[in-house]
Amino acid sequence: MTQHTPAPVTAVTTDTAVTTDTAAPSAAPAGVTGGDPGIRLTEVDGVRTLLAAGSGEITAGLVFRVGAADETYATSGITHLVEHLALFRHGVSDLHYNGATATTYTIFHATGTADEVVTYLNGVCEALRDLPLERLETEREILRTEAAGRTYGPNHQLPLWRYGAQGYGLVSYTELGAWHLTADAVRDWAATRFTRDNAVLWITSDTVPDGLRLDLPSGPRHPMPPVTSALPVTPAYISGEDGGVVMDGIVRRSSAASLFAEVLGRALYTDLRQKGGYSYATAGHYSPRDADFATITAYADALPQKQDAVVGGFVDVLARLRAGRIEQAELDAARNKALKQFDQPDAHAASLPSYALNLLVDHPNSTKDEYRAGLAAVTVDDLRDVARELHSTALLEVPGRGADWAGFTEAPQFSPETDRLTGTRHQSHDDKSAVLTVATEGVSFSRPAGVITIRYDQCAAMVAHPDGGRRLTGLDGFQIAVEPTLYAGLTPDRIAAIDAGVPASAVVRAPERAPERIPQPRPASGTAARRTRTSAWRRVPAPFLKLGVNAAYVVTLFFGLRAVTLTWTVEPRPGTAFVVLHWLLLGGSLALTQVLRTALATRETPG
Repeated sequence: MTQHTPAPVTAVTTDTAVTTDTAAPSAAPAGVTGGDPGIRLTEVDGVRTLLAAGSGEITAGLVFRVGAADETYATSGITHLVEHLALFRHGVSDLHYNGATATTYTIFHATGTADEVVTYLNGVCEALRDLPLERLETEREILRTEAAGRTYGPNHQLPLWRYGAQGYGLVSYTELGAWHLTADAVRDWAATRFTRDNAVLWITSDTVPDGLRLDLPSGPRHPMPPVTSALPVTPAYISGEDGGVVMDGIVRRSSAASLFAEVLGRALYTDLRQKGGYSYATAGHYSPRDADFATITAYADALPQKQDAVVGGFVDVLARLRAGRIEQAELDAARNKALKQFDQPDAHAASLPSYALNLLVDHPNSTKDEYRAGLAAVTVDDLRDVARELHSTALLEVPGRGADWAGFTEAPQFSPETDRLTGTRHQSHDDKSAVLTVATEGVSFSRPAGVITIRYDQCAAMVAHPDGGRRLTGLDGFQIAVEPTLYAGLTPDRIAAIDAGVPASAVVRAPERAPERIPQPRPASGTAARRTRTSAWRRVPAPFLKLGVNAAYVVTLFFGLRAVTLTWTVEPRPGTAFVVLHWLLLGGSLALTQVLRTALATRETPG
């Protein structure tokens, strides 16, 4: 059994992601980020700190450069566990506070009075130094409950197909680490990732509140996760479920790219909703991925009967923008919307989360004037270039018939044929053409259409059940379920060979499964069962079966009339047992009639 669509995304994103970009600024005066006098850079206990005055209560965010993409599939969820444990001691409070684990960062934020924010931040740092690990088992269950109730966006599958079961692709997977990580592993992760050197603090205040103590351990600044790829060719497409079309692509960070995302969203709305009436919701979104590149995501929903029209309209919009057929008014509308954020009275304070994230990934921050100049310099030709860059890296998820006709290549459904392994072969009980091969270097699953291979040294995680079931996931995102109940000759020694090959760091010990959760071979199909039961009737000549059916009709009619007559006879009244007997004989004759009719139909059906 194979699949390339594991459980959906579990990482949480916040609303503080950077949405605009500009070119690198000139040298900044000391203590000022990017030369902007409205935002001041200082330090608190070795933690880089950004300050900008805002109105109302104080809001602060302590951001660490660690997220889901820094984990492995086998340890996924460890950052989320640390976040939950760090917030446990705050309990129920009137203070508005929370934490979130995203792809490349984790944030703890709060809004309140200066004293409340100081108490919160000091408490978070204290908890990170001394996690309440007696809560570990409870927090595991909370994480599972949280995942079970979470809703997922339409693009939740794209990261795993683009990046595989590693790095940036892990946001599409379940948090396997929550099943098995030890207290020591969680403690070590907090001590090495949640450090003063790997953090940035921002506060909507022009001064550091009194009493703030960020007592965090020292540690190295961690670089961004390496970028991996599971797509040999782009633009590519995958087949998705009914409901809409979604696409993402990777572009260089720039003002032009951020404006293009807005232009794309508006164009989809105009063509697919206002003109075509095919979609209700459309969107275009720009999100920085690292210091140099960003992800542009576009979406349009669709009813099942409108899917082909939406796919066609979606592709047409991309083609128009790629050809440079962009109205100046489209660019101006996007630019004016981006500039409005600086008309707010607390514009500098609102920019703090973006500035902090840029500091974490070593991307230059810009002043307000540099930002405006960058937007003003964007031309229609710049948007065309972004459209072409987006298309060249695009991954499109479409329902139905695919997108080969539009120049997109289907993402790999199988491993290269050269990856087929040689070892012991185990035929599937359900599908005689399916074979599982257990070799010294890995496991293969093959069907006539292709082969899936996971080599042990490329295994992202192996979930191991006490009953012998194993589920291997490769770094490329492919999965193979190894179930002794489903394959011939898959004895404990063959399972032991797999266990010996997979690195211990990739093994996830799962709890015991209930008997009904252990996969079993499928029963014979209804057609096969019927043919088995009725095969004896094929030896009876059809004329005799027809005669039997007619005779059964006569008998049924006789007993039917007798049963009704006896039931309503008043004098002389028949015995109750005698009446019941006739009703039973009527039921039997009805059953015999149905059996003979089915037998005749089977007898006259070929095969």
